[in-house]
Amino acid sequence: MSDTLDVLALAAHPDDVELCAGGTMCVLARDGYRTGIVDFTRGELGSRGTPEGRMEEAAAASEILGLATRHNLGLPDGDIQNTKANQEKIIRLVRRYRPPLVLVNSLEDRHPDHGAAARLAVDALFYSGLVKLETFDDDGQPQEPWRPSHVLHYMQSIPFEPTFVVDVSDVWGQRTAALQAFKSQFFNPDYEAGEGEPETFISNPDFFQWVEARARVYGYRVGATFGEPLLYRHGPVGVQDLVGLLGTEKRFR
Repeated sequence: MSDTLDVLALAAHPDDVELCAGGTMCVLARDGYRTGIVDFTRGELGSRGTPEGRMEEAAAASEILGLATRHNLGLPDGDIQNTKANQEKIIRLVRRYRPPLVLVNSLEDRHPDHGAAARLAVDALFYSGLVKLETFDDDGQPQEPWRPSHVLHYMQSIPFEPTFVVDVSDVWGQRTAALQAFKSQFFNPDYEAGEGEPETFISNPDFFQWVEARARVYGYRVGATFGEPLLYRHGPVGVQDLVGLLGTEKRFR
């Protein structure tokens, strides 16, 4: 089987993709596309759980999402630097998997790591297309340049006006299961917090209700039960066949 991916999602922390674009990844895998995630850090500064536990949770979530692959770059949590060395780690994976579509963190968010990860990601994605920037695979062979055709930001805590809203109604249960696989981070009645582990912004039941409420809001805007908003980074989108693109029947509002 080819090593290439149709869609690659980049994230500051394990669980960013599950929280913000988990339904989208479920829909893509369901429809036969090969998908993958690259987490930049192990989330070791999280107030709950352990880095080792987060890796186990990420593996469980990956299976639920139907991912073809998942990597963790091991960058320091809370200190995601936009350096040439860190860019190269991303570039090597992008050139290996050659995805035409990449999802990345929001540029603006309450967590500083998310904006830092987005800036690192979009710079690496640009440089990945430069012919004179050399990288090598694990066998020491030179890699061919690759720049994704499409880059989209998934929405985090700070809203934006989306370019697209993905209907994730049919996979909402699957998406919820993938998110709750990170039982140390999000509300999960089966998780027993360890000594000294506080309730956090994202671990209480109200946050989980907010996640569902926002998905309902964006779903309603397009005539779906649940929706996930995405922002196209390099708009506008060029069109030749407008009728073919939109279809003759309006499926969404």
